[in-house]
Amino acid sequence: MILPIASDAVHPPQLHDVAPDFRARTTMGMRSLSDYRGKWVLFFSHPADFTPVCTSEFVALARAAERFAALDCALLALSVDSLYSHLAWLRSIRVQFGVDIGFPIIEDPSMVIARSFGMVPPQAPDTALVRAVFVIDPIGIVRAILWYPMTTGRNVEELLRLVAALRTSDAHHVSTPANWVPGEDVILPAPQLAAALDEPGFAGEDWYYRTGPLPDARTPKAKPV
Repeated sequence: MILPIASDAVHPPQLHDVAPDFRARTTMGMRSLSDYRGKWVLFFSHPADFTPVCTSEFVALARAAERFAALDCALLALSVDSLYSHLAWLRSIRVQFGVDIGFPIIEDPSMVIARSFGMVPPQAPDTALVRAVFVIDPIGIVRAILWYPMTTGRNVEELLRLVAALRTSDAHHVSTPANWVPGEDVILPAPQLAAALDEPGFAGEDWYYRTGPLPDARTPKAKPV
């Protein structure tokens, strides 16, 4: 059972669009995307159950679930197969790998959700293109989109890094450079006033590219009295 929720969107979501809402059966009961407001969501899709690349991803994501939870990020999967096929797949993963999948898997046999997210072209005869990741922020806005071919498994460390980078940018109004990981220097905002040219640490750096610790980490915390 899939109940798409009416949307004003006339095209699949792009960056900074509101993610299309839906209500559907999952391996953990009925779920709506709007149920996750207030949290980050990693919404990822698969072309079918019992596929080897997807199985490896489920195992890796399940093993990293606590690390996503530490980022206040929920995991939400979609496969176009039926709920009963999902349950059989989860049992197979438990038996073969000793891993329990602790996140919901949405059933989408009519491809309604997949089509609303642009995962499958309107006239596509099969689900070969349903391998996508949408990072959705706490107010339901799409912040990142990644597409993968059928043969290449997703990198869980990169997905964790991506969510951490988006959270860091939002919280501190900074950008993150290539290969950034939490704890490393960030790219500081360009100065808006001439007085900023006299700030400590600015000399010797060009105006458009300044790196350093997170702004709140640059100010020593007061010692307890």
